[in-house]
Amino acid sequence: MLIACAAGAWWLQRSGEVGGQARSRTMAPSPTAEMIVAGLGGFRGIASEVLWFRADRLQDEGRYAELAQLATWLTYLEPHTPEVWAYMAWNLAYNVSVMMPTAADRWRWVESGLRLLRDDGLSFNPSNPELYRELAWLFLLKIGGGMDIASGYYKAEWGKMVEAARASGDWAPLKLDPEKMKAVDEAYGQQDWTNPLACALYWAREGLSVAEKAEHRRELQQIVYQTLMVETRSDPRFAAAALRELEVAYRDRPHPALEKVIERFRQDHGL
Repeated sequence: MLIACAAGAWWLQRSGEVGGQARSRTMAPSPTAEMIVAGLGGFRGIASEVLWFRADRLQDEGRYAELAQLATWLTYLEPHTPEVWAYMAWNLAYNVSVMMPTAADRWRWVESGLRLLRDDGLSFNPSNPELYRELAWLFLLKIGGGMDIASGYYKAEWGKMVEAARASGDWAPLKLDPEKMKAVDEAYGQQDWTNPLACALYWAREGLSVAEKAEHRRELQQIVYQTLMVETRSDPRFAAAALRELEVAYRDRPHPALEKVIERFRQDHGL
């Protein structure tokens, strides 16, 4: 019964969606919904399983607005499970976005995934390196990369948001700390912060500050050197920093494939 009530509350809450499009961010459950979820007690796990199944069905049926709201419920039921945030953000930013007909529609879903990770997931899990890794990958591959036909639009929209923050002097909406941005500039070279790649470095560096396991550190180091290698394609100033980070990664875990990458990078850039 409580599971049915929770589902019903979610249904009523999502009814404000307009035109089947994602909102700029997910909505928090209402006080009534909070009481219902609290009342689930030991049945929260069962409720989560039911909602996971429902999420798969909604995506298959193309019911995107409902899927976005269901993501809110899943993350609310399991807020301290990083995999939930990572899965839902990836689904919104990568899987659902590419089903949209226009670049603007795609960006709304990509930004929803970004906000879900950055604004909500990390609020509940500020010391989890996996969420920093997912956020950094999102900036490197989806927003700052060329894997999407709308990538140029994403970069332009992100640039507008950065320019607005710079003009107002308020970086809080983007969850960027000016002192930490300065540290990124000092560590890797002066960044163009309208370029999403700068934020890939920012969030990877944040992840490294809390990563204790060697596996997590390797994954975050990989994001750092790959981002710098991409930046080097358009600005040779970053070549030295890229090589340095490649060598750090190699010292931490020597591997023949990485050794070849370093050799080739040296040859290509005369280092």
